[in-house]
Amino acid sequence: MLVISELLARIPAPLLCLGVAAGHLAILSVSLNIWYGHALPKWFLSIQRKLHTLLVPIGLVVLVLLYGFRPATAWNPPPTGLAVVPAFYVFACAMMGMVILPLATLARGLRRLPALVLSNHTRTIDVAEKLGYKPVGDGKHRHLARLPYNEVFRVDLTEKTFHLPQLPAAWDGLTILHLSDIHLCGTPEREFYFHILDLCKDWNPDLLALTGDIVDSPRHHRWVLPVLGRLRWQIGAFAILGNHDVWYEPVRTRRRLERLKIKVLGNSWQQFDVRGQPLVVIGHEGPWFGPPPDLASCPQDAFRLLLSHTPDNISWARCHRIDLMLAGHNHGGQIRLPVIGSILVPSRYSRRYDCGVFHEEPTLMHVSRGLGGQHPLRYNCRPEVTRIVLKTTSR
Repeated sequence: MLVISELLARIPAPLLCLGVAAGHLAILSVSLNIWYGHALPKWFLSIQRKLHTLLVPIGLVVLVLLYGFRPATAWNPPPTGLAVVPAFYVFACAMMGMVILPLATLARGLRRLPALVLSNHTRTIDVAEKLGYKPVGDGKHRHLARLPYNEVFRVDLTEKTFHLPQLPAAWDGLTILHLSDIHLCGTPEREFYFHILDLCKDWNPDLLALTGDIVDSPRHHRWVLPVLGRLRWQIGAFAILGNHDVWYEPVRTRRRLERLKIKVLGNSWQQFDVRGQPLVVIGHEGPWFGPPPDLASCPQDAFRLLLSHTPDNISWARCHRIDLMLAGHNHGGQIRLPVIGSILVPSRYSRRYDCGVFHEEPTLMHVSRGLGGQHPLRYNCRPEVTRIVLKTTSR
């Protein structure tokens, strides 16, 4: 305890106050992220969100009442009895805000794209500008879409080329349209989706992969056919459901996707012939739907493509020798601060897999920022649709 007391006493009071406040916010953010990474009831998660929101100001007020604007006094003299609890929280906040958060931010800033990513090109489409108006629609949270500088209607059409040495030679140049987190709920309105998906037709992908959260309202299943019916592909289309689909008649959503000739995998796998070579496509809807897919009889020598709503299943993917994993769910955090990046990410790993490409042997994982969201709010984190090109060579 004396070591902690001496350490905190050497930090200028204003800097320590700032560090404790930042650490307090970071601890609550990580806590909320972890709660949302589990398959818990919607009402319970809503309570957790409200509780964490209240704890932000309440916690800061309590610390000021206890120690004023000199947090180091929590350890001078060293606390005893119940006073140890808030004193240790002050120390934990200081370490989080002044050590862990800066180091984590630095590590994220220094992270480079995996060597298997050969190219990454983006074209941004301002749908509101193209339509001549903001397609706000009539969703429950439509007022958020009108906020200044909100980028919810500015969509990134991204093309990424991956070098996968294990790819069959016949698949060189194979393309996948990765679409995730559509969240049909009234906002944006249908014309927004019509415009973006019509542009995707030009890509003419070989495969289509939908990685969950299709419907996010009890009355927008009727949008599935007219919206997703605009998609085109050459060989096959596959889909899984996500956590928001659980809340709104998932059987109905699966049925409508199947009417569009999109194969809904659920927690299962199927083998398909692609250019004369076997492709195993696996669906993993956990933790919201179970049990996880059983790969006991899955061919060992076939290329394995995994569709998982959450990137949290990366450990499962690595254990089951998945070659390419496509995920969404995290939306990139939706609000990304300069330097710091994302804050609120519904994952057991918090911000670790918020969006982008990650290579953890033997699995290459692409995490989409998604096209929609229950809350139409995007700052420095535009919606995304991705065309993935697979190459057998690094050229």
